[in-house]
Amino acid sequence: MSAPLGTTAFWILTSLTEGRRHGYAILRHVDEASGDPGSLKTTTLYATIERLQTRGLVVDDGDEIVEGRARRYYALTDTGWTRLEEELADLENRASAARRALASPHPAPAVGVATFA
Repeated sequence: MSAPLGTTAFWILTSLTEGRRHGYAILRHVDEASGDPGSLKTTTLYATIERLQTRGLVVDDGDEIVEGRARRYYALTDTGWTRLEEELADLENRASAARRALASPHPAPAVGVATFA
């Protein structure tokens, strides 16, 4: 398994599963899907996209002028799709392990701070 994607990369790849998007559309989708509006900053978005492109997970998919604004579109590659599936499987495995651990009998959590005499 590859190193974990990281939260930002995970959400960007997830956004691109629905098709090509320009940067601002990715930002909006990540805000909505993650439930954490404003958490992804523009500079972080483009730096992460650049890293994803270097790894072959995302490609440029054309430029367009829309209402006088230049927009660069990005698309998920087959490798990116596969990597996201691997990441999802890993997250599901970790969540399952945590659920099992929480469901098993365990000692009561410590309350307060122990002092030594």
